[in-house]
Amino acid sequence: MMSSDKPLEEESIRQDLEVLTVSKPLVKSDSQKLKEKIHKTVEDEEEENARLKDMFWRKNTIKYLTDLANGTQKHILIPDDIMEMCLMRLPLTSLMRSHLVCKKWRYMATTQRFLQQRRENSFRTPWLFLFGALQNRSSTGEIHGYDLSQDRWHRIEADLLKGRFMYSVTSIHEELYIIGGVSRDRRSYKFHRGILVFSPLTKSWRKIASMKHSRSHPIVGTWEVTSEFSTILTQKNQQAERVGGESDPHRLSQNGNRNDRKRFVLIAIGGTGWLDDPLKSGEIYDSATDTWSEIQRLPMDFGVVSCGIICNGIFYVYSKKENLSGYDMERGFWIGIQTSPIPSRIRDFHPKLVSCNQRLFMLSVLWCDEGDGEIGMRNKSVRKLLELDLVNLTWTDVSVHPDAPMDWEAAYVSDQNILMGVEMCMVFGQVLGFFTVCDMSRKEVSWRRVSRKQLIQKFTQSCTNKTIALLHL
Repeated sequence: MMSSDKPLEEESIRQDLEVLTVSKPLVKSDSQKLKEKIHKTVEDEEEENARLKDMFWRKNTIKYLTDLANGTQKHILIPDDIMEMCLMRLPLTSLMRSHLVCKKWRYMATTQRFLQQRRENSFRTPWLFLFGALQNRSSTGEIHGYDLSQDRWHRIEADLLKGRFMYSVTSIHEELYIIGGVSRDRRSYKFHRGILVFSPLTKSWRKIASMKHSRSHPIVGTWEVTSEFSTILTQKNQQAERVGGESDPHRLSQNGNRNDRKRFVLIAIGGTGWLDDPLKSGEIYDSATDTWSEIQRLPMDFGVVSCGIICNGIFYVYSKKENLSGYDMERGFWIGIQTSPIPSRIRDFHPKLVSCNQRLFMLSVLWCDEGDGEIGMRNKSVRKLLELDLVNLTWTDVSVHPDAPMDWEAAYVSDQNILMGVEMCMVFGQVLGFFTVCDMSRKEVSWRRVSRKQLIQKFTQSCTNKTIALLHL
C-alpha cells in the first residue's frame, strides 16, 4: 500500500508544478498591464497638474491686470530695516536718485540716524567740491563736485550763491560752510557777515549765526571738539542764561536740534573789510551755542594773513611778511613761531598751508637755479612741498610738484595721508583744470595726475576766485 500511494502523490505534485509553470506568462502579462496602467496614471496626473497650473496663472494674471487697471494691485513690500541697509550702501549719486523714488525713501535717507550709521560703517567715498565759478565778474551760482571713486565731475545748482563771490569755504560733518564774501548789484557792493550751510546729501541749505564783522576771503578752519571744550563765548552764554531768565522757546528748540550733531568750532581770521582794508581781527563760532565771539588780535607787525590751517589744535597762519603764528584753540591766545628761513619765493604766488595726518606742510613757488650759476642760464620756478618740524621748527624739502607753476591761486586740501591740489590756468583763452594728488605715507613722496578734465572752461575769470573743500559722502 505504501508503495502504490507514493507514485500517486508524486503525480499530484507534478501536475501542480505544471499549473504553476503555465501561470508564469499570465503573471508577466498582468505585471505589464499594471505598469502601463501606473504609467498612464502618472501621465494623467502630470497633465492634470499642468492644466491646473495653467488655470492658476491665467486666473491670477487676469486678476493682476484687473487690479492694475483699477489701481488696486498689491506690491511686495521690502521691510524698512532691509531697505535702509540697501540705501545705506549706495554711492552718493545713486542715493540722490533714490530720493526721487518716493517720499518715504527720501525721508529714510535723510534722517540723522541714517547719516550717522552711514558714516560709522564707512560706506562713504571722498568728494572734492570746487566753488567760485565767475562770469561777467559775478558768481554763476554753481558748485562743481568731483567724485574721486568714479572720476566724474557733477554740477550742482546753488541759486543762493548767485552774485556772491570772494567768500571762503570749509567743511565738517558732511556739510559745507560758505563764509562771508561780497555781492554786487548794479550800483554798489555788499559785504557779507552771514554763513550759509549746504548739505550735499540732502541738497538743503540753512543759515547759522552771522559773524560780528563783514569779511571777504577770510582765512577759516573747523575743528571738532568735545562737550567739555570751553571758550569765552561759552562762559558768556552761560552767564546770560542765568541772568536773562525766560528765553525764546523756539531758540531752545534750535539748540536741541544742534545738540544732536557733534560739536565743533569754526574760526575766521583776517580777510578784507567793507572799506577794502585788511583785517587783523578774528572770531570763533561754537556750534553748541550758535554764537560768535571775538578772539585776541594778531600783533600789529605780523602783516596781512595770507593762509592758514588747523593742525593738532593749533590754528597756524602765515602772513605776506613771511611770519608764522599759531592760535591755541583750547587756551585762547596766539603763539609767535620762529622757524628756519624759507628759500626766496616768488611773491606773485601765494603760499598755502596744509595739514596732513597731524603734519604741517607748505606749498610755495620758489626759484630753482637750473643753470647752477652758468652765464646765460635763467632761473627756473618750481612749486615745492615743504614740511615744518613741529619740534625743531625747521623747514625741509619733501617733494617738487610735477607741473610748472602757472596758477597763482592753486588750492589744496588733505584727506588723511593724501594731499590733493587743483590748479586752473588760462591757455589761449581756454581754462584748463588739473587735479593732482600726493600720497604722504610713502617713503618716496611723489605727485600723480588724477584728472585733466576741463572743469569750467567757459568761465575764464574763475582761476583766481576758486576755493575747494573735501567731504566724505
